[in-house]
Amino acid sequence: MTMQLVLGIETSCDETAAAVVRSDGTILSNKVLSQFDEHLPYGGVVPEIAARAHLDHLDHLVEAAMDEAGVGFGDLDAVAATGGPGLIGGVMVGVMAAKSIALAADKPFLAVNHLEAHALTVRLTERAGDGIAFPYLLLLVSGGHCQLLVVEGVGAYRRLGTTIDDALGEAFDKTAKLLGLGYPGGPALERAARAGAPGRVELPRPMKGREGCDFSFSGLKTAVRQALEHLGGEADAQQTADIALEFHAAAADVLTDRCRHAIAAFRERRPAGDSMVVAGGVAANGYLRHALSAMADQEGIRLVVPPPSLCTDNAAMVAWAGLERLRLGLTDELDFKPRPRWPLDPDAPKRGFAGVKA
Repeated sequence: MTMQLVLGIETSCDETAAAVVRSDGTILSNKVLSQFDEHLPYGGVVPEIAARAHLDHLDHLVEAAMDEAGVGFGDLDAVAATGGPGLIGGVMVGVMAAKSIALAADKPFLAVNHLEAHALTVRLTERAGDGIAFPYLLLLVSGGHCQLLVVEGVGAYRRLGTTIDDALGEAFDKTAKLLGLGYPGGPALERAARAGAPGRVELPRPMKGREGCDFSFSGLKTAVRQALEHLGGEADAQQTADIALEFHAAAADVLTDRCRHAIAAFRERRPAGDSMVVAGGVAANGYLRHALSAMADQEGIRLVVPPPSLCTDNAAMVAWAGLERLRLGLTDELDFKPRPRWPLDPDAPKRGFAGVKA
């Protein structure tokens, strides 16, 4: 089979990224530039600053990715970019850059759903042995999304559950901010939890034990605020660590409970399916990975999680999703319009605030 090469571009949030990936799963380059310093003074991502940073850095990053891969634009088989969902200004920067390269090099353009790129990453990272075949169960958990889906194939998803309010990554960030741990919140909260002692703080487990596969995390965040108020509005280093550890324990309990329900539903729909995948930025959290691994062992299902560097936003996953689409002939026209929202399962019922989190 002839090998194919795709350049991937990712600009959906606060990482500017470019990568070149080959159809045998070889990542020839994967450049990621964090915008941490630009957003640090504001304690979170500022959309306009993110878009301007993408404009400033993307051309150089694409050049570096191509140089490291040792290829020219003429060697590519297609150019892929995140077409949504995400911060629309940043998405537009990446899409326009990819369209320009595709037009100039006379190559197909591929608009990739950012969520699908996360969903398909394991088909890049697990190509040895049996690999990952469709269908599989997916827990997609990030700063903006928390969903359980059956992955039937490229572009074919059936949602089993989603958050009705905050995504888990959002709850991590807001909890870290409440505790004065800074930005980005998720890694800071995980570091703080290492010094925590169990049993000193009690937080709720929203939705645990209920039917279905939906999530809710706003109450968990509110409980952290109330715990701080009980301490007089400020926690010392040990109290902060104790709250951080209990937050992790509560999040893990909720995730494993909801996933058990999803596994049962998955097996009912697709008895031959034997794999559960965890993807998205929060999948890089070591505490949650351990809890989900233990749950999967108990349930007798294979758990697959990409390496932490490919859980967070990157362009290798975009290039790979582009390769999956290219293989099926699913290219896009140059009049494609970037999408701030792009659900994987458009037929799923809306949840939360007018479906914002769905």
